[in-house]
Amino acid sequence: MAEQTVKRGVFYGVGIGPGDPELLTLKAVRVLEACRVIAAPQTHSGETLALDIASRAVDLTGKKILPLYFSMARDRQQQRQAHLEAAQAVREELDRGEDVAMLNLGDVSIYATYSYLMEILRGEGYETVMIPGVPSFCAVAARLGVSLTEMNSPLHIVPAGGGPLEETLELPGTKVLMKSGRRIPQVLEALEAHGLTEKSALVRDCGLPTEEVCEDLRHPPEGTGYFATIIVKE
Repeated sequence: MAEQTVKRGVFYGVGIGPGDPELLTLKAVRVLEACRVIAAPQTHSGETLALDIASRAVDLTGKKILPLYFSMARDRQQQRQAHLEAAQAVREELDRGEDVAMLNLGDVSIYATYSYLMEILRGEGYETVMIPGVPSFCAVAARLGVSLTEMNSPLHIVPAGGGPLEETLELPGTKVLMKSGRRIPQVLEALEAHGLTEKSALVRDCGLPTEEVCEDLRHPPEGTGYFATIIVKE
């Protein structure tokens, strides 16, 4: 009698929104409830922000929590090695027939680490599914009470720490500067040089207990941290 092959599990990327557990979608909740293995990004200091948020919306009792470690270094080789190691940890669960849900802050298609693992595992023939979530900049706009776009007005989304902002700030329409915290002095200097300070506002840690709103960037908050988003609306 031929040995029965175990069917591979499905690798889900689940967007859980920026911080408020009430912003998890019904579909995200359903997938997290159904999967027995939850892959959770974890910092080297042991923080599991995405898991903390999800656990306030979904009962994860009895689930296997699979911590994934990702390098924050700029070195591409170090990043790639971290992605390969994380993919291997997920692969082992999938090969056992377990569906794995990987938690992602915000939306799973916007600067999401899941995409790197998805490409690796999809390339090896594993089934992958993306569950969209509320993007952080949409939550920030709602917190500020502003619309991001109007008719025929473009929207530009850039990582503020990714390079020079001069060209971005000269573009027409609304600019979203994500992950601005570590470069706040440089970002504020660029905004001032382009006469955009009074047209800009910042929210850090949107939806989290540490949330802070600054609608007057002439007096920016101190210690904005990693999750700081600036909206520049002309």
